[in-house]
Amino acid sequence: MKRDAASQSMDSELGEATCKLAWLNFACARGDIDSCVALLSELKVLLTRLPSLPPSFEKTPNAVKELKIARAIYENAVILSLKIKDRGALERSLCQLKEFYISTCGIIAPSPNEYPFLGLNLLRLLAENRIAEFHTELELLPLEALNHPCIKYATELEQSFMEGAYNRFFNARQAVPHETYVYLMDLLAETVRDEVAECSVDAYDYLPISVAKKMLMFRSDQELLEYISEEQPEWEIKDCSVHFDMAKPKSHMNLPSFKLFKQALRYARELEHIV
Repeated sequence: MKRDAASQSMDSELGEATCKLAWLNFACARGDIDSCVALLSELKVLLTRLPSLPPSFEKTPNAVKELKIARAIYENAVILSLKIKDRGALERSLCQLKEFYISTCGIIAPSPNEYPFLGLNLLRLLAENRIAEFHTELELLPLEALNHPCIKYATELEQSFMEGAYNRFFNARQAVPHETYVYLMDLLAETVRDEVAECSVDAYDYLPISVAKKMLMFRSDQELLEYISEEQPEWEIKDCSVHFDMAKPKSHMNLPSFKLFKQALRYARELEHIV
């Protein structure tokens, strides 16, 4: 009995997607970013023609194969967005990929990349200081996920961040549990650096350059000077020290009670989002 034209068309598109995915893997292995970007764009167009994918989830004869291929494509999209350092693409790709991890449970076997990439998503939210969303995503994870090294890594970093134990980031940056985390750890270091900079202005009138360099996690005096020039123009360098006088808040803004009030409001907003 001959198969109908629709089935043959689906087989053809699945075959094309399989072939292009193989080429995408090959291009990624070679580091050919331009080819990766072009192939990924073509593959995303092909995915729109596969009926078994979310949100429709049609039960077609090729459903399992289509779901596996689509998930692999979006995993590649995450990796590519990290390589080209496109934060917008990373957020979109992780959002699309999460749908496959959640909605295909019981339909296809779990991906070995599932918890590493879900941990990557937590790390992304932490790097962007989106703490309420971090906790929301954490609540959606199954209990067994909390013991996975990649999830624990993200939750321990968040705890250090909220406690202000910024020194722990030095060791954490050297012990990432997955290679894809390196880029986001650099972004997180920037977030931590901004927090330390704000606290330094409140706590000190000045700091020796050697101390400021260590506190702000720079490897050289030159890196510190470039940071001050680009990000903290109100700071001054004189007498081998970093002076914060011009950056300090004025009048009532500097009172301890006002600082506590601001901090309480910040925590209240975070708790409101979590609840």
